[in-house]
Parts: sequence; structure tokens; C-alpha cells
Amino acid sequence: MSDRETWATRLGFILASIGSAVGLGNIWRFPFQTAENGGAAFLVVYLAAVIIIGLPALLAEFVIGRRANINAIDAFDRLNRPSWKVVGGLGVFAGFWTMAYYSVVGGWVIRYVYGSVTGAYFETGGGDYFGTISAGPDAVALHFLFMAITVGIVAFGIEDGIEKATKVMVPSIVLLMIGLAAYAATLPGGSEGYGFFLSPDFGTIAANAGEVIPAAVGQALFSLSLGFSVMITYASYIGDDENLGVDGVSIAAFNTFVGVFISVADALAGLPASRVLGVVFFGVVLIAALSSAISLLEVVTAYVVDNYRFGRVQTATGIGALLFLTGLPSALDTAWLEWADNVGASLLLPLAALGVVFFIGWVVTENALNEVRQGTDGAETLSVLWLWSLRTVVLAAV
Repeated sequence: MSDRETWATRLGFILASIGSAVGLGNIWRFPFQTAENGGAAFLVVYLAAVIIIGLPALLAEFVIGRRANINAIDAFDRLNRPSWKVVGGLGVFAGFWTMAYYSVVGGWVIRYVYGSVTGAYFETGGGDYFGTISAGPDAVALHFLFMAITVGIVAFGIEDGIEKATKVMVPSIVLLMIGLAAYAATLPGGSEGYGFFLSPDFGTIAANAGEVIPAAVGQALFSLSLGFSVMITYASYIGDDENLGVDGVSIAAFNTFVGVFISVADALAGLPASRVLGVVFFGVVLIAALSSAISLLEVVTAYVVDNYRFGRVQTATGIGALLFLTGLPSALDTAWLEWADNVGASLLLPLAALGVVFFIGWVVTENALNEVRQGTDGAETLSVLWLWSLRTVVLAAV
């Protein structure tokens, strides 16, 4: 191990990884995907996709990060495959690209929290309220505020910044979402909302397999923050004695648990409710958005800190300023933001994830097997099954 920063605790690494996935995959897309693809029926397919495809791909990113012990771009060079640095570069660029418009979305959430506190959100109505805040000077100002908060956390480093923040953020998200879902269930119409998510209609899966299965696979990858180089970067800060398989299962399971609660709460959020319920819901969304934003900023920050003589505060501030400028078109025009999101989700992320899976599955197989066995009692059979799942099912799915 080098003298780079490290996580102070294993729990810190796990919570930071969960935090990244919660905001990006669960808050941003999971409720919509679940509602559009049959509710509980989609959840069943999604759970299978997480186990069969998402978890092996997550371990692939962990292997690269810990083996190389450096940022996502230089990791491929350190693994003696410099020509593959383009894969790491694509992931870092995907993280930068996403953060530029994701910060605008974070600004919207700040405004939603404010609107819930003042009552303006309830007086105006959800759709009309969004129309008044989604673009223009206010959106620019809140984009700046959200970016500044993110920079402030990342500037403190891995242990004192990201780890300490996520140790507060992730448990807060879980506790508040459980409380929110429990309270909303007592409201008129709450039981029907739960029924939609807890009563799978397998006929829906069979009738719409061509749409439900690809959507579930895509969501499984997105929900675990794969393709952004986040997990490569975060894993580069952990020790050789950690069991990557156990960590991966913990992160995937906990993230799925949170995702289900978020979907239920999101569906019930439209029911008649008090101002307090709205404040709590949007407060949770804001915390989750921040936990993801810090991971995206850290991906780029890690590369600069590893390669240039800039301090972490200077680096995080400079990159944050560049991201703010890059995100201005999205803050001024929602059509631009939608285009940027489509490019990121449909092009950049799948290509980066595909490159990582192929690299581990076919290029550095022996190193990958040795690395995934570190911190275990061997696990030869499971590690070989993992490798072949990458080579076949996961590669085909991505």
C-alpha cells in the first residue's frame, strides 16, 4: 500500500459506496423505473439482475481499484495495461459529465426543501412548482450552492470529509425513509400504494419481458454506480485484508433495501399529507443527492491529486468551478439537461462498464482472481464462478 489516504474503517467504505448508489441510482431513476415497469413485477426482475449481473460487475471495479491503489485512469497503467487507460478515462469523464448536470438537479432539490418548508410547493402544485424553478437565474444560484457544499465535503479528504459525512448521511436516509414509509402507509390510499409494490404480477413480467428485463438490468448497473469509476476510486482507498466479496454483497443488499423503501415512499408522497411529510421527503432526497455528488467529484479529484502538485482543497475547488461552468447550460435549459442525461446513461456509462467487465474477464484474469481472493480463506470455486459470470452473462447483459 502507498501513502495515499485510506478509509478509517471498513464501515466507512461500505457506507460511502452505498451513499453514492442511493442518490444516483435510487433517488434519480429507481422510482420512475419501478412505476413504469409494473411495480412489484419489476422489483423481482431487478433483484435477480442485481445478484446475477450487478454484483459481479461491482466486484470487477473493486478489483481494479484495490489492486492498483490509484485513481481510475492510472489504475490500468499500474496493472501493466497502459493501452486500457482509455476505459478509466471514459469512466472519469462519465463522472464529470454526470456531475455537471446532476448538480443542477441537486439545486432543484434544495428549492423543493425550501418550498416544502414555506408551503409554496403545496400551494403551487408539484408540476407548476417545477416549472418555476427548473431553469433560469434561481436554478443557476442553487446549482452553485449545491456544488459549493459538495466541494466543501470533498476538500476535507477521504477520512475527514467523505467518510465522516456518509456515516451521518446514509443512516439518516435509512431511518427517515423507514419512518416516512411507515407514516405514509397510515394515510388514505396508503395500503393500495403498498400493494402495487408488494404484490408482483408475474403475468406482467411474461407479457412485457422485452421491456422489463432490459430496464431491470440497466437499473441494476446504474443503482450500483457502475460505469462512473466511483467504485474503482473508492476501492483504491481500502486495504488488502478486506473481503471484497462480503463488502460487495453488503453494499448491493443494503442499496437494494434502501431502493425499495425509496420507491414506496416516492409512490406514497403524492398522497394528501402534511407540510412536515414533504419536508422530510425532500430532505432525504437532498441528503441522498449530496452523498452521490461527493463520489462523482472525488473521482476527478483523485486523478488530479495523484498526478499533479495541487492540494486537495485547491483541486476540489478548481474542479468544482469547472463543473459549475459546464453545468450552466443545464441550469438554463431543461432540454439540455435531458440531452446530457441521455448521453451519460445511454452511451458513456454502458461503454465504461463494458470496458471494465471485458478487462477483468479476459485481459487480467489471473491478477483478478488473486485479488478477489485477498482477505478470504481462498474461495477458489466462487472466484472462478465470478470470473466466468463476467465473461458470459454479465458481458452479454452490459
